This record gives sequence, C-alpha cells and structure tokens, in this order.
Amino acid sequence: MASALPIDMVSDVVCPWCFIGKRRLEKAIALRPDIAVEVRFRPYFLNPWVPREGMSREQYLTTKFGSPERYRAIAQRVAQAAAAEGLTYKLDDIKQQPNTLDCHRLILWAGEKAASMKQRLMELYFAEGADLTDRGVLLAAAAACGLDPERVRERLAGEDDVERVTQEAEAAKEAGIDGVPYFIFGGRIAVQGAQAPEHLAQAITQAANGQAEQRAAG
Repeated sequence: MASALPIDMVSDVVCPWCFIGKRRLEKAIALRPDIAVEVRFRPYFLNPWVPREGMSREQYLTTKFGSPERYRAIAQRVAQAAAAEGLTYKLDDIKQQPNTLDCHRLILWAGEKAASMKQRLMELYFAEGADLTDRGVLLAAAAACGLDPERVRERLAGEDDVERVTQEAEAAKEAGIDGVPYFIFGGRIAVQGAQAPEHLAQAITQAANGQAEQRAAG
C-alpha cells in the first residue's frame, strides 16, 4: 500500500491567514479524496518578541502597526476572507496578545489529535477572544481535545519540549520561511500563503505524482 503523502503546514495559531489557510487546506484535501495525506503541523513564531506572559493587544498593535486603528484598516479584509470560509474573526474581542510557545507544545502533545487542538486554539483566539497565555484556557482546550488535563498541567509547568519547539520554529526562519502559512507537499513542493483550495489541491496532485514516479524508479 502506498504511504500517505506528508503535508507540512508551517504556521502560528495567532496568524489570521493561517486560520484561513488551514480551512482551505482541508477543502483542498477534500477535492482529492483519492490521495491519502498526513498533515503535520510545524511551529512558527509570528511574533517571537512577545514576552512569555503575553502583552495587551493594544500595546501589541501599536508596536507592530503604529496604532490599533491602522491595523483595523488592514484587518477588515482578513475578517471578510475568514467569514467567506465559514470562520469567525472578532477583532474587538481580542484583548491579550499571547506568546504561542505553549500553544505549539499542546499541538505537539496532541499527536493524532493535533488538527483538533490547533483548530480549538485558533477558535479560542479569533472567535472567542480568549487569552492563550491563561493556563486555565489551555487546559480546557486540551481536555476538549481528549488530552489528560492533569498530565498537561504538569507538562506546561515544566520545560517539556520548549527547546524542541523553539528550535523547530527557528529552523523554519533559517530555511527562509518569512511568511506563513507555508505548506510543503511531499517534501518537494512549497506553497506560501493561504492560497485557494484548488491551487493547494493541484500541489497535492503534483507531489503525489512525483512520489509515485520516485517509487516506480526504485
């Protein structure tokens, strides 16, 4: 039996285009039901300068964009794109800008449930305005995705996989990935940005064909 085509999605949970890109990737996979895939979520720090305890959203937007008002003009288009995919981006509900190291640790620990964990964390942030630096929020998300909250509590309190996640996120930047989402299909075809499902499905097809040719060649 042919092995599943690996798809690496390099992204961050506070990146709105990653929120949209994940949904578009899911639609692309549905367009090619004949191709078995394995989606692997790779960490990326969109804002590595945000402190571990997070910071106020207003302070963050002022630092990054000059003012919250300046960001609002940019964000309306993103919110509309999210709505077109059936997603909710409530700009005014987000009060805290988190450091996402612990979110990436949770996604890693979720294993086969990584997609559900990533989706839940993104929904908490974009649709519910939850503070992703709040351990209680993270533990509830873990429990909702079927993880043992007490075990997760212990691991979050320690340094489990901090170095692994940090190194992997830094490696993505060192490899030249300067914008996310960034998709790598079968280790051979890279697509940057939240492209249309049809475009992503085409990349899936090309990578699967390349994988088949490589196997045939032995």
